Amino acid sequence: MQLSNDFSLEELTKSQMADRMGIDNTPPPVAVVYLQSLVDNVLQPLRDAVGQPISINSGFRNPTVNAAVGGVPSSQHTEGKAADTECMTMTTVEWARFIVSTGIEFDQLILEFYSRDKGPNSGWVHISYNPGQNRHQVLTAVNKNGTVYYMTGIIE
Repeated sequence: MQLSNDFSLEELTKSQMADRMGIDNTPPPVAVVYLQSLVDNVLQPLRDAVGQPISINSGFRNPTVNAAVGGVPSSQHTEGKAADTECMTMTTVEWARFIVSTGIEFDQLILEFYSRDKGPNSGWVHISYNPGQNRHQVLTAVNKNGTVYYMTGIIE
């Protein structure tokens, strides 16, 4: 099912973990509505603004898949409100900064697990959309000794 010119339901529900474990990651109808909203309000406008393909590393994850990948139970991925993204023509930090610069409405943008030591394309950018409740929250997530910490802003 095509959700927009550049995004399909299949790419927003594809999960290597689900495939490996034989888990059906088909979203319920309400999650499809949220995925459509995410595409219409964030992903397709970003694709149009950057003029380059955007890779979706993770979109919808049912609770079983979410637990298998180590996601928190309250993850917006389980509702179809979030996607982890990369833009191959930009470093991860540049991509995060570009998203913020567009003025496109979003709930959360999280620069996740970027490390200068691991290279300019380490990590990914989590972006979510929560209709009517967007916080426009910008965070950086880092893992220190097995604990994830969230800091306000885009921290290199």
